[in-house]
Amino acid sequence: MNNFINISDLSKNDLRSIIDSAKKRKSERGKKPHSEPDADQPLKGKTMIMIFEKTSTRTRISFDLAVKQLGGSSIILNQDEIHYGKGDETIKDTAKVLSQYANILMIRTDSHNNVEEFKKYLDIPIINGLTNHGHPCQVMSDILTFEELKGDIKNKTIAWIGDGNNVSNSFIEAATKFEFKLKIASPKKYHPDADVIKIAKKNKCELLITEDPYKAASNADCIMTDKWISMSDKGDKKKKKKILKKYQVNNNIMQAAKPDAIFMHCLPASREEEVTSEVMDGKQSVVWLQAFNRIHAQKSIIEWCMK
Repeated sequence: MNNFINISDLSKNDLRSIIDSAKKRKSERGKKPHSEPDADQPLKGKTMIMIFEKTSTRTRISFDLAVKQLGGSSIILNQDEIHYGKGDETIKDTAKVLSQYANILMIRTDSHNNVEEFKKYLDIPIINGLTNHGHPCQVMSDILTFEELKGDIKNKTIAWIGDGNNVSNSFIEAATKFEFKLKIASPKKYHPDADVIKIAKKNKCELLITEDPYKAASNADCIMTDKWISMSDKGDKKKKKKILKKYQVNNNIMQAAKPDAIFMHCLPASREEEVTSEVMDGKQSVVWLQAFNRIHAQKSIIEWCMK
């Protein structure tokens, strides 16, 4: 049994095996209908419970399809439908019950501490579907997508432009493990988590943190961004957007990267804020493949957790 909470928790070999397994399963699956299971059905008779404390489109659908394609079934619980979501049952008690009902748990929550607390009391694996600290499943899908189009990500250069949020935290952890160069451009006020940066530098990650978006974009193989205002933001949103305005990914930013650079966005996107529609819908954009690959990356993560 394995938990998938932070990319930094896993060895380089385990992370590589997850990506390679995702590639293999995607290739072998071919053009099967989305709801048709894979031939081997490794999750036959198994159930995944998914708890959503935050709204979701891609995470919800992709995990549901991932479980079905592995031959299993899923139960989706929203925050207002369960006692834990309302705050009138402890995480410990909820974990003990869920361990008897399912074989694996995925949770999407504001609080990273909640995921760590669940881990203490569960007798089944847990997957971090997103927290305020990280979004590791998204990053694994992004690496799968990059390698599908551009080859091995090792020694390649990824540029993150905009808010240093939970996804960027997971990307820093991934850069250390997969050994790619990561350049993050964000205002000082919105840099990624200081502890994550500190650990990455200690582990000799090729990491640049800058306030200059063009310096980050220069010679990059991939430009990435995310919404400036996340679901958990509680500050002055208008002020934040104003500060981040010069970090919009537009044609000028894309031209600073390599001519064959790709553009990624984990979605949902606020068009004409963090990215222009021209870039989002342009030839270098791979956002739709990136979203689709969530299914394949998560199938591999689930399989790894169930070992």
